[in-house]
Amino acid sequence: MTQSAARSDKDDNQVAQFESSLDELEKLVARMEQGDMSLDDSLQSYERGIALYRHCQTALEQAQLRVKLLYDPASPDNAEDFDPQTP
Repeated sequence: MTQSAARSDKDDNQVAQFESSLDELEKLVARMEQGDMSLDDSLQSYERGIALYRHCQTALEQAQLRVKLLYDPASPDNAEDFDPQTP
């Protein structure tokens, strides 16, 4: 397997994990918002939600870094943040 193919598989896996974590987090929040969970279940769900949130946040930060590296490989720290309003 080539290095670029391995990177592509890893990237695809990270995207899938992000989407799975986000989906689970959304379902967890919906269940918690119903308000019919016990205190213990609520605490366990909250802990799981925090872990999922952190995983999603890390994945987004990694994606942002990849975009910066693509934008300016020589100096990614000087790359501007993405602005969806800029054409």
